[in-house]
Amino acid sequence: MYGASDPAAAERTAFRRAEKQYKLYKPPNLKGRSRSRSKPAGVDGDGGDLSAVVDFHALLAADGELPAGIGRRDCAGFDRPVFCFLDRSGFYFIPGALSTEEQCYWIRESLKTFPQPPNRTNLTAIYGSISDLLTAAKNQKILVEVENSDVEEKEQNKGDGKTEAKNFKFVEDSEIQKGEECRTTRAITLMRKLRWSTLGLQFDWSKRNYDVSLPHKKIPDALASLAKNMAIPAMPFGEEFKPEAAIVNYYGPSDMLGGHVDDMEADWTKPIVSISLGCKCIFLLGGKTRDEVPTAMFLRSGDIVLMAGEARECFHGVPRIFTESNQQEISALVSQLSGEDDCFILHYVKNSRININIRQVY
Repeated sequence: MYGASDPAAAERTAFRRAEKQYKLYKPPNLKGRSRSRSKPAGVDGDGGDLSAVVDFHALLAADGELPAGIGRRDCAGFDRPVFCFLDRSGFYFIPGALSTEEQCYWIRESLKTFPQPPNRTNLTAIYGSISDLLTAAKNQKILVEVENSDVEEKEQNKGDGKTEAKNFKFVEDSEIQKGEECRTTRAITLMRKLRWSTLGLQFDWSKRNYDVSLPHKKIPDALASLAKNMAIPAMPFGEEFKPEAAIVNYYGPSDMLGGHVDDMEADWTKPIVSISLGCKCIFLLGGKTRDEVPTAMFLRSGDIVLMAGEARECFHGVPRIFTESNQQEISALVSQLSGEDDCFILHYVKNSRININIRQVY
């Protein structure tokens, strides 16, 4: 889903060239401590030239004639502006779809509620089901491995391989005995390692399908309602979107999502509803092969993208997020999250992007 079968061939494609063009390459740290990648030989772009990136917020503010190839979708019963590309049927862009208050609510939910069991995350395979990660990180707690004597908890962890006979819990620093040998990880470190969580029907990344046998809860009602309302421009007339699963992606400062196609749902006429939160990013929308030159556009906090029909067959990805203070464009979020209770979340969101993808599986 995320890579080509022939990596060498992928390096020569138009999509890969665009990824390299927009990725921000930083000079290597001479002391060897930087984890950022330096610009490889032959790459002309350094992420600085953004003149070709489509900015739908600017088009909305201009309220004039649209550039060639871009249109607007008028949809009965939908009160927000919707843009589309004339050569990418099924792709719709809704700029500023969420208010600042709504954005903050879903950021909090993404960090506090969505990683909670029985939802699985990228940390589950290593640590099993861990609860209240955000609270533990805010309180500077440490995750320690302890002997698991709870039969019920062992059963819950089955299927996670390494974690079947292991148990982890959060403790205060003072609770760890001096000289005690145990596996420990700081909760704040785990927050930064969080890369995805799955809501509703659980997606099995190793088998690339939805595993209905895994414990799960239905999509939260508020998120389902939001997705249904926002999906209207991309839905067949008279049909209602039925949210059954969601994947929440968490991007750190140097993260990117390589070109891929989301093809595991049964009905591609139904859209993926994609919500952007936090730092601005560049989103690439290509064609049905990696050889087609993709279109680059900005995605900001509160924007929503819909991909249905032919657009579901298009390669897409995120080569860069903007964590630089003058390019984050999250000043409204900073003001809203300035309270003491949100201090940790504010620090997180200044260097991160969250993307919630809601899907109708069947």
